[in-house]
Amino acid sequence: MNPLMCRADAAQVLLIDLQVRLFGAMPEAERAAVTRSTCILAAAASQLGLPLLYSEQYPKGLGPTAPEVVEALPDHARRFEKTAFSCCAADGFLAALKSTERGQIVIAGQETHVCVLQTALELMGEGFQVFVAEDAVCSRKLEHKRNALARMAAAGVIVTNVESVVFEWLGDAAHPQFKSLSALIR
Repeated sequence: MNPLMCRADAAQVLLIDLQVRLFGAMPEAERAAVTRSTCILAAAASQLGLPLLYSEQYPKGLGPTAPEVVEALPDHARRFEKTAFSCCAADGFLAALKSTERGQIVIAGQETHVCVLQTALELMGEGFQVFVAEDAVCSRKLEHKRNALARMAAAGVIVTNVESVVFEWLGDAAHPQFKSLSALIR
């Protein structure tokens, strides 16, 4: 398999700050699209047994993770509270990622130009191969999202989408989870 493709045996998922109050600041159509894409990503990770971590930025002020996202999380999902914009500063976060011995991180979350960007760049600095699903990230302003995605791509982050990630994880229509995961995308 091409080393630039996402592999289920090497990947883990990170959902960044998909919180109720922060979602409230996003354009409605963007919020709905990101929620849908994130839930597909979380469900696929759950079915394939991939590690999933999620962060909450200052939950006392920005509230908990959105209920629709929480419902899609696998039972083994690990939550990290933070006040720093990069998830890498959260207590135990890097140790949790490294303990899986999986070098690929697939990211969804908000805001693209702040917490997603800073986390992605720091994870690359830690030696991870980082994938950002462009249809599962958002910012209050579309131009901020576009700028952050371009900046991450220029730095070596692989900008992709949820459907590409899921089908790269499957690799073949003969995969035992193909029907159930492809049904999520339709």
